[in-house]
Amino acid sequence: MNNRSQILQTVKELSSPESYNLVFHKSNGDVPMPSVNALAKIVETIQEIIFPGYFGKDVVCTDTIEFYTGVNIDKLYAMLSQQVFRGLMFDGEQSNSEEVSKKSEKTTVAFIQKLPYIRHMLSMDIQAAYNGDPAAKSFGEIIFCYPVIKTLLHYRIAHELLLLEVPLIPRIITEMAHSATGIDIHPAAQIGEYFTIDHGTGVVIGATCIIGNHVQLYQGVTLGAKNFPLDENGNPIKGIPRHPIVEDNVVIYSNATLLGRITIGKDSIIGANVWVTHDVEPNSKVLYSQSQKN
Repeated sequence: MNNRSQILQTVKELSSPESYNLVFHKSNGDVPMPSVNALAKIVETIQEIIFPGYFGKDVVCTDTIEFYTGVNIDKLYAMLSQQVFRGLMFDGEQSNSEEVSKKSEKTTVAFIQKLPYIRHMLSMDIQAAYNGDPAAKSFGEIIFCYPVIKTLLHYRIAHELLLLEVPLIPRIITEMAHSATGIDIHPAAQIGEYFTIDHGTGVVIGATCIIGNHVQLYQGVTLGAKNFPLDENGNPIKGIPRHPIVEDNVVIYSNATLLGRITIGKDSIIGANVWVTHDVEPNSKVLYSQSQKN
């Protein structure tokens, strides 16, 4: 068999339903999937709205900020409503494109109404990062340079979209930040006010995590699942709480691993390099030497 014949044979194999059945996406109503490039531009536009003067091409003055914000909101509405439409069509629950289009527009407006709240939450995250790092020189340095703020911008956007039942797009947005910073936060995780991660690389926060207010993590922390319960057919049971609850005013140091639906009580400290699979009472310290005994 010559080279041409070998290539044609490979094409035939790749074109057989048995080969592509599991990995083929058939569009709903010939609507494309959400665009990663478009979603990146959407996040950049939200970043300009949330942090005026730090990002974008224009110099922003206080006497023109309303105009500047309005222009960006118009851009955001046009871009996001299109991507939400694609996400809803990808999900395939509805095939009437006109109804889905109306739903996507309504959902986009609802999300835009959340932007003041997102800014408020990020403002507190910035304060937490500044107060938690003696090396930080200013809030501006935190906003412009710190990976935790980039990550939390993506997370807080994605989380609000997820609460509005937008499929697929929230996960794409958080994975953008994961790729850029090494911090992996599932958009379904619930994270309270005044949250920060110092350094950040290697942090993992699972989908059913609940994190309270004034919580600080360090690099390499895992808030993960201990195991995956199976149904009678041996398939993983989806949607059950399986990640830790971290109450208010908790500090978790580098490379600590917390697994399962456990509760870390408020005002506790979890030391570096520990493995925790049990509840921790409020006002506790869990250190490496203690974890060895448990």
